Amino acid sequence: MQHTDDAAFRIATLTAGYAGQSVLTEISATIPRGRITAIVGPNGSGKSTLLGILAGTVTAQSGSVHRSTTQKPAFVVQHSAIPAALPMTVREAVAMGRWAHRGPWRRLTRDDREIARACLERMGLTDLACRRLDTLSGGQRQRTLLAQALAQQSDLVLLDEPSTGLDAASRAEISRALAEISATGVTVVQATHDMAEAEQADHCLLLRDGRLEAAGHPKEVLVRA
Repeated sequence: MQHTDDAAFRIATLTAGYAGQSVLTEISATIPRGRITAIVGPNGSGKSTLLGILAGTVTAQSGSVHRSTTQKPAFVVQHSAIPAALPMTVREAVAMGRWAHRGPWRRLTRDDREIARACLERMGLTDLACRRLDTLSGGQRQRTLLAQALAQQSDLVLLDEPSTGLDAASRAEISRALAEISATGVTVVQATHDMAEAEQADHCLLLRDGRLEAAGHPKEVLVRA
C-alpha cells in the first residue's frame, strides 16, 4: 500500500479547463512515485487535460497540484502526432531528448551521444538508428518517441494514449518498456483506452464527465469502467 509521502503528485479539489469552461471538476487524487499510473475514462472525460496539468502545460482554475518529482517531465505524444514525412533519422530523433539539458541546436557532447545510444539499445532500435521516421511502422515510431523521452533522464514520464493504433506486438513492447522504466524508480503516468494496458498498471484513476469516479488498484477500479 502506498503512503502519502510516496506520492509523486497530490491533487486537491482541482478544477481546470479552457477558455473559462471547466473540463475537470474538483479532482482530488494521489499518484504514487516510482509506479505506473493509468488514467482511464471515456472520450471527453478529461484524461488529456489531467495529463496537461501534470505536465505543467495546462493551468488549474482552482485547487492545487503538488509535485514531488524534481525534474522536468518527459512527455510522450502519440506516434500519429509526428508528421510522417519529417526528414529525420531515428538516431537524430532520440538525440533530441538531450535538448532538455543542452538546449536546442547545441552540439551534443560525447556523454549525450552515449546516453542516446543507450536509449536506442534499450528500446530495441539500434538496427533502425539510420532509418528515417517516415519508413517506420507506428510501433517503431512510438518506441522512438519513448526512447527520446528516456534520453531526457527525467524522473517523470507522461504518455498520451501510447498504444493507440498499434498492433498487439507493438503494444506489448511499449508495456514491457514502461515496466522496465518504472522498475528503475521513474514515475510513469499514461492516459489510455487500452484496458489490458491499464490492468498492468500499479495504480488507476477513472474519470467520467470531468470528475474522478474511482481511484486505486486497477482490478478494483476497472470493474467500474
